[in-house]
Amino acid sequence: MDGKLRQMTALYLVDRERILMLYRIGSRVVEPSWCGIGGHFEPEELNDSRACVLREVREETGMTEEEMEGLCLRYVTMRHTKGEIRFNHYYFASLKPGVTLPETCPEGKLEWVPMSEMPERNMPVTAGHVLEHYLREGKDTDWLYGGVTTENGTVFSVMGKAEK
Repeated sequence: MDGKLRQMTALYLVDRERILMLYRIGSRVVEPSWCGIGGHFEPEELNDSRACVLREVREETGMTEEEMEGLCLRYVTMRHTKGEIRFNHYYFASLKPGVTLPETCPEGKLEWVPMSEMPERNMPVTAGHVLEHYLREGKDTDWLYGGVTTENGTVFSVMGKAEK
């Protein structure tokens, strides 16, 4: 390993039993797959994952923080892959009533996916583990979870209360 770090954020919007997902095409990091809205940190955001996720959401959907409710960091994960350590910050929120989103964005196609169908979707490894954990227990708590992903899966630990 050469010590390279990659920091990324993602937002999953939740609406009852659905989650907004992005079918991302043309990513520098992952094959075409279903994931959250988000991307890489800019240098000035390295100590502010919230600023990063809000910028990425605005760039990809035009949506602002004022159009969301309950924006909250729920998962921070780490994975060693392809010669780098990847840190991911996963946020969850819901849309305020009356807010609509485009069906496409510069990164691909947006789709409201029933939670029951998410396990069938092709997702990046860690994102898949996060959403599986979220469906199993995370959605019913208000904890911030930390996770370490290896070839054996992701182990999650409670880091404390999630702050909104």
